[in-house]
Amino acid sequence: MADKPFRLGPVALTTTLTTNIFNPPAGSGGVGVTATNQYAILRHIRISNKTGSAATFSLWIGATGANAAGTEFMGTAVSVAANSYLDWYGKLRMDVADFLVGGAGTATALTLEAEGELAVA
Repeated sequence: MADKPFRLGPVALTTTLTTNIFNPPAGSGGVGVTATNQYAILRHIRISNKTGSAATFSLWIGATGANAAGTEFMGTAVSVAANSYLDWYGKLRMDVADFLVGGAGTATALTLEAEGELAVA
């Protein structure tokens, strides 16, 4: 079975740095088959600044609602220039226990969009 492309967002980042932004779906239900969890492969993230001033964001990958030291992803307090954007490209696998968590230094100045693939674990 081929992986299924998906799009995440757009999501306005708030000043709550422990906001759950993304978590791959868990398998459930079904008759006569075993439900299987899914995983996501993130390939691209864009964070856009719609304001006339620079704004910062922070992202983590870890437990739900957590931003523990050592789980930073793409940095902390990373600045995005006014009316600009920042792109990340890669191949990051996220399982059902993984949460993309984060927020911004300025309420709703930044918007996160992402693309990737979903697959069966």
